[in-house]
Amino acid sequence: MVDETQDHLTEEKLGFFGRINLFYRQVVAELRKVVWPTRKQLTTYTAVVLVFVGFIIAVVSALDVVVTKVVFWVFG
Repeated sequence: MVDETQDHLTEEKLGFFGRINLFYRQVVAELRKVVWPTRKQLTTYTAVVLVFVGFIIAVVSALDVVVTKVVFWVFG
């Protein structure tokens, strides 16, 4: 909690470029905490997403065809 208070006080004292520098340092510090996926995990996740998107496209396309046929049947 003390660190947050000190960061808040230093943010008020910093100028425009000092705040940009502080923001950049905080972004870099957060990126160091990120657990990046391995190549195998990345390819697996990508394949799952592509299969899921393909499935959803097929479902929406089928619904579109059915609704189109119903609308043409009702309205001629």
